[in-house]
Amino acid sequence: MIGKTFYQPVREEIRYFVDQQVHKKYVIVSSLNVPTPTPAPPKGLLAEAFHISSIEVLAPVDPNFDIIIPKIGANSRIIPDVDPSNESVYLPDLQKGVAQAAGTAYPGQGGHIYLFAHSTDYFWNVGTYNAVFYLLYKLQVGDEVDLFYKGQRYVYRVIGREIVDPDAVQYLTRKTNREFLTLQTCWPPGTTLKRLLVFATRVAE
Repeated sequence: MIGKTFYQPVREEIRYFVDQQVHKKYVIVSSLNVPTPTPAPPKGLLAEAFHISSIEVLAPVDPNFDIIIPKIGANSRIIPDVDPSNESVYLPDLQKGVAQAAGTAYPGQGGHIYLFAHSTDYFWNVGTYNAVFYLLYKLQVGDEVDLFYKGQRYVYRVIGREIVDPDAVQYLTRKTNREFLTLQTCWPPGTTLKRLLVFATRVAE
């Protein structure tokens, strides 16, 4: 049970550690209509030993609705219009990707976009769900978050984060006078004790 709970968080931490050691960079494909370019050759002894490329180009899994976070190598489709108050609805969706909370905005609409991942009914089921947000706590002010919606890319910059109780629903319904993005995951990784929220605003075109 312990292994199932913490396997994915530990795996993601190891991947991130290796990426840092080989100075790996994740970049986003410049166009959705051209082939993904060939990554640069590996650099450093660790990269050479394990045949790890120092650059990985990320293309959205689903250009219709997708999230890419270059710093942590996160890339996942987004399931739209998911009821965050109904476990029977959102738990199956969280096995397939990141969920957009029903009633919140879509990219480009100028409102509040609320995305959540890595939620569960019991802590021993954490490993069942999508691991894409396990490293969300690595994000700092100024880091980039990219959303793709209907084939268009929208760029956001992190402005802060907060750890809250699971019942802090006021963050879900917040009002904003600018395009605002909230990313939610469980905290600490591998548990359901708290919620980590990362806040970002859209970069002006």
